[in-house]
Amino acid sequence: MKTAMESIKGMVDVNTIVGDAVETSDGTVIIPISRVTFGFAAGGGDFETEEAVHHDGHPFGGGSGAGVSVKPVGFLVCSPTNGIRFMPVEGNQIYERVIDMIPQALTKIQEIMRRRDEMDEFEELAETAETQGAGHQPSM
Repeated sequence: MKTAMESIKGMVDVNTIVGDAVETSDGTVIIPISRVTFGFAAGGGDFETEEAVHHDGHPFGGGSGAGVSVKPVGFLVCSPTNGIRFMPVEGNQIYERVIDMIPQALTKIQEIMRRRDEMDEFEELAETAETQGAGHQPSM
């Protein structure tokens, strides 16, 4: 049982779940992400026979087994221009893409609102300048 658990521990480490990062020429870093599942079972028992097989007089029968499954889930894409995004391998990608785009959309909306406020301030300054300039007639 101890040997089987040590073997599983050796197979399932952080490098199995989060793969090695790959950097592209434009500075984007791509990190593969996997789902790792594993199971373990062990059992055994003593029983009596006419001949003593085990050192204390009882033979032992037992066994153990383990299974590991590694399934790619997606990629973590870290881009200098687009920020950090998770790109799934499968699933309902439309909903995931919409959820992934929400922070970008909020940033764009904030930029538009800030620009609109700046334009409003500029128009107010222009109107103030026009009204102040209208009261003064150049003298000849």
